[in-house]
Amino acid sequence: QVQLVESGGGLVQAGGSLRLSCAASGSIFSINAMGWYRQAPGKQRELVASITSGGTTTYTDSVKDRFTISRDNAKNTEYLQMNSLKPEDTAVYYCNARDVLMTNRARVHELWGQGTQVTVSS
Repeated sequence: QVQLVESGGGLVQAGGSLRLSCAASGSIFSINAMGWYRQAPGKQRELVASITSGGTTTYTDSVKDRFTISRDNAKNTEYLQMNSLKPEDTAVYYCNARDVLMTNRARVHELWGQGTQVTVSS
């Protein structure tokens, strides 16, 4: 069984930093794209950042120059370093993985983590 397990959320004051981690467990051979989404109360889930297996990254405009996504392919783990946090960054953050190839050659189209709460106080 393959799953994504997140860690690193919490409460921080505006201007502070947090680092989220997401580890994929199971008999994984490779993961194509990984990303972070967030959902604030009353709002739709939005893509925050994504990274391909080759290291190409994308960011939503509101987090550019503040957040950095990275991954360790050998550990099937991704990270989101969040600096200069603002109250509007408050949300549940979800880890996402797409096109997961298992060691038995099975493919999993998409996986989601359970979500981790990030709260930024003003």
